[in-house]
Amino acid sequence: MLDREEGDRIAAALGSNKAAILRNHGLLTVGHSVDEAAWWFIRMEQCCHVTLLAEAAGTPVPIDDEAARQVFSESGSNAAGWFTFQPLYQRIVEDQPDLLDE
Repeated sequence: MLDREEGDRIAAALGSNKAAILRNHGLLTVGHSVDEAAWWFIRMEQCCHVTLLAEAAGTPVPIDDEAARQVFSESGSNAAGWFTFQPLYQRIVEDQPDLLDE
């Protein structure tokens, strides 16, 4: 059963961010389009994987705030999320053409 109050709490916690990690449930991403949200999910999953590998190898050194802001300004826009997903979407449709059948 869907719990509207839980959805409201998740939305409030997410705020204007693109993603959240839901304890015992996994990742949640949002975007201005399904394509954008899918790309943020893929990237967040990759980032989580890299973080786990780095932690397993030793003590990772986080990037500084300035570097994080630069990366965000270069690749964190809604348009960048949508655009970056397009080659993957094209490959999926080519590999699975019946995906779009009704």
